[in-house]
Amino acid sequence: MGNDELILLNYWPSMFGARVRIALEEKGLDYEYREEDLLNKSPLLLQMNPVHKKIPVLIHNGKPVCESNIIVQYIDEVWYDKAPLLPSDPYQKAQARFWADYIDKKLYDSGRKITFHKNKEEAEEGKKEVLEIFKVLEGALEEKPYFGGENFGYVDISLIGFYMWFHAYETCANFSIEAECPKLMAWVKRCLERKTVSKSLGDPKTVYEIVLKFRKKLGLD
Repeated sequence: MGNDELILLNYWPSMFGARVRIALEEKGLDYEYREEDLLNKSPLLLQMNPVHKKIPVLIHNGKPVCESNIIVQYIDEVWYDKAPLLPSDPYQKAQARFWADYIDKKLYDSGRKITFHKNKEEAEEGKKEVLEIFKVLEGALEEKPYFGGENFGYVDISLIGFYMWFHAYETCANFSIEAECPKLMAWVKRCLERKTVSKSLGDPKTVYEIVLKFRKKLGLD
């Protein structure tokens, strides 16, 4: 695949866009990064993802692939000869997809209850839910360095982008993830030692500042 043109349409605080960036970095692929303004979406984004009109979108030789976990799987299948992200064993692959799906169905909505809470009760509810999810994920991690075992892979990629939002969760709901979920935070630190991860994630403090701006705009503060 020598002459591939890859363009990523993204918004840097997105935990979903981070998945695609990390997958591209893990595979050592060159791509053009284009930052989107979500309040003023580009004609290209609307053309390439007319159904959801959301980032991230990976454009591969003019053809769009949408939805972050689907994009990661696509990247893994096309560039299968470099740094495999999903296990080859069908059962292990199904397990990895299960946990990525669990993260998608649960974490974003519970996190939003914290960052965009309308009252203290909602923030508390979000905090409770997020910690429950993290405890379940710690159970899946067991004593392994990564979710798939010895190697960084698909489930790690699905979850680590949320780290950008941890500071916002902690500050908005007044708790410490490290104190509650030490095993998860040890996993986070392990992931951040990978250059492919650290260079793909934005600054958590800046994410929190964006949350505060949005809360003002939405009249929540």
